[in-house]
Amino acid sequence: MAKESMKAREVKRQKLVDKYAAKRAELKAAGDYEGLQKLPKNASPIRLHNRCKLTGRPKGYMRQFGVSRINFREMALNGLIPGIRKASW
Repeated sequence: MAKESMKAREVKRQKLVDKYAAKRAELKAAGDYEGLQKLPKNASPIRLHNRCKLTGRPKGYMRQFGVSRINFREMALNGLIPGIRKASW
């Protein structure tokens, strides 16, 4: 389980990215790189990191489902994800 501060930091970064997205696109289109430098560092989408929606785990994230590989496996075995079944042959 990730620390609550790390999860909160990611949420804060996401809000900043959303807030400055239009301005960032406008500055980029105009070629104003000095203006881009003046924006906050955390307003850059490259600084975002995908985290599991349930535990906050940063590694082993599966984009299609929004959870880590560990939670995905547990949910799949319990039948909580429609259309996913453990392979057996």
